[in-house]
Amino acid sequence: MDQPGDRERLMLALEAAGLEMWENDLVEGKVTRKVTKVFEELGYRPEEAVGFVEDIYRIVHPDDVAQLKAAVVAHVAGETPQYRCEFRLRAKSGAWVWYANYGKIMDRDGTRQGRRFVGVTFSIDDRRRKEAELERANALLVERNRQLAELNETLQALATTDPLTGLANRRQLFEAGEREVLRAQRMGHALSLLIVDIDDFKLVNDTWGHAAGDEVICAVAATCARSVRGQVDLVGRIGGEEFAVLLPEVGMDDANTLAARLCRTIPASPVPLGTTALLELTVSIGIATLTPEVVSVHELLRLADQALYMAKGAGKNCVRPLPRGELLA
Repeated sequence: MDQPGDRERLMLALEAAGLEMWENDLVEGKVTRKVTKVFEELGYRPEEAVGFVEDIYRIVHPDDVAQLKAAVVAHVAGETPQYRCEFRLRAKSGAWVWYANYGKIMDRDGTRQGRRFVGVTFSIDDRRRKEAELERANALLVERNRQLAELNETLQALATTDPLTGLANRRQLFEAGEREVLRAQRMGHALSLLIVDIDDFKLVNDTWGHAAGDEVICAVAATCARSVRGQVDLVGRIGGEEFAVLLPEVGMDDANTLAARLCRTIPASPVPLGTTALLELTVSIGIATLTPEVVSVHELLRLADQALYMAKGAGKNCVRPLPRGELLA
């Protein structure tokens, strides 16, 4: 490739491929073949093209200098068979343009380090900008997916949560109840259900107003939620002043113990109304447990509701169980 004709053909081939050859003298640190077309593309005059290797770093992006120097050092030290690096150069206008360098020390052998460092430079700005656009598009897609997931979570919460108390709503309670009934039947495990009803709630609304009634409902809801196993039991509002407590793996005795504790705890925690009034509440609770005759959560709720009716008839502020799983006429 030392013949003039061969060199010309090589230059033509490189130019056709969008490549420009450079050569550096590693001993003297001089640029012996300048990339004049690259500097022209960047808006520099011919005399502004760098003449020494170290001068090039003045127009390399500060974030790229370290990796560029490291790539050169690694090849000079013989750690890499070829020098390769991508970096940004500052145009005359101040814009940053991406270029790639490929090169190799041509006269190195086993006894000497070599001094002719020859390579090509070519623009990769279009590719890099498209990659950056793709990264931005991917980042935007990730953010949109995150927002969509949050929206779905919000919609799911709205669909399954009582807006006043934050408890499960009827839909969530029935769906969870059906799953627990099937699981309990399959595994032969216990399952109980409480229905908790605030006594004389109409009197609260009539005397203090509906805003006070909402405060009372929220106070009882919070007490019920604090009284159960957080990740196991489910407390839901099934309407008005009435709540249901689903108790997997709990038989009648333990369900009765919890219900009795609620009957003691709720009156012991008066609800503040305004700045001076404290309203003492009581609740009536009906209990039902799963038996072979009960085939759905709807039947379990009906049993518990009948037990609640018995508690109301017994004078309120008490607990009544309906353990046999037999629907009353």
